[in-house]
Amino acid sequence: MDPVANQPERWTEATVYPDMWADPDQDPRNSEGVSPDGELATLQDYMQHYRLTILMKCEGLNAEQLARRSVPPSTMSLLGLLRHLVEVERDWHNWIGDGEPLPKLYGRRDADFDDVVAEQSMVDAAYADLSREQAATDAALAAHPDLGERVGAEQIAVRELMVHRIEEYARHCGHADLLRECIDGRIGQ
Repeated sequence: MDPVANQPERWTEATVYPDMWADPDQDPRNSEGVSPDGELATLQDYMQHYRLTILMKCEGLNAEQLARRSVPPSTMSLLGLLRHLVEVERDWHNWIGDGEPLPKLYGRRDADFDDVVAEQSMVDAAYADLSREQAATDAALAAHPDLGERVGAEQIAVRELMVHRIEEYARHCGHADLLRECIDGRIGQ
C-alpha cells in the first residue's frame, strides 16, 4: 500500500499569501495599529496570538478528526493537544500559588493524549476546560504584574512563567500545523 496515495491534497483558504492560514483581513490574530508597549504587554500579546493559533488549527474539524492520531505511533492528536494545554495551564496556575496544588484534571500522566476518544462531549469538555484554566492562570498572573517577582513554592520569576507559556504554546502550534495537514491537507502559519 502506498502511504503517499492516501494523503490529503494540500490547501489553504488564503488568497493573498499562499503559505498563510487565512488572508490578513480574515485572521483574528491581526490587529490594527502599533505593537503593545512594554514587556508585559508584549508577552501577553504573544500568548494571545498562540492561543488563537491553536484554536484556528482545530476549527472546522469534527470529533473524529480532532481525535485522529495522525503520526503513528505517536498518541498526539489535536484533541490531545487541547487537553494537554489544559493540564499545563493548571500546572502553571499551581506554580503561582503557595497552596496545595490542584490535581491533574484528566488523571494519570499522559492521559490527556492517551485517553482521547472521538466523542463530541470530550471535544466540548476540552474547549470548556481550556477556557476555564486559561482564565484561572491569567487571573493568578494578573495579581503579579512585576515580571521580576518570584512566586509560588519554587520562587519562579513571573517572567519565566510567561516565557515558558509562550514557548509551550508555540511548540504545540508547530505540532498542530503538521497534525492538521495530515487530517485534511490545510496548511498555513
